[in-house]
Amino acid sequence: MKQRIAKFNIGEVVRHKNFPFRGVVFDVDAEFANSEEWWNAIPAEIRPDKDQPFYHLLAENDESEYVAYVSEQNLEHDDSDEPLRNPNVARLFEPASVGRLRPKSVFAN
Repeated sequence: MKQRIAKFNIGEVVRHKNFPFRGVVFDVDAEFANSEEWWNAIPAEIRPDKDQPFYHLLAENDESEYVAYVSEQNLEHDDSDEPLRNPNVARLFEPASVGRLRPKSVFAN
């Protein structure tokens, strides 16, 4: 297996390259680690390779907040410094710098 170094770190604010959502990284898988059912639900013409890091995001779009699972190839840094609305962000992270949050040492309820 090829060793991969993740481009994004926990606490980094990112946005999807093709879809209108953004979020903060809260976990990283070195390669695809979701179900085949999830994988096959992605249209073949936009399905990313499995052999790359995948990121768990506390995500949001204009309508809702949710958890997203996104391949590295589909993410880019978000340096907008716009606050994230997802209520779990404040529970797990605190501000660090533009485009970056720091995990809290004690999580809020």
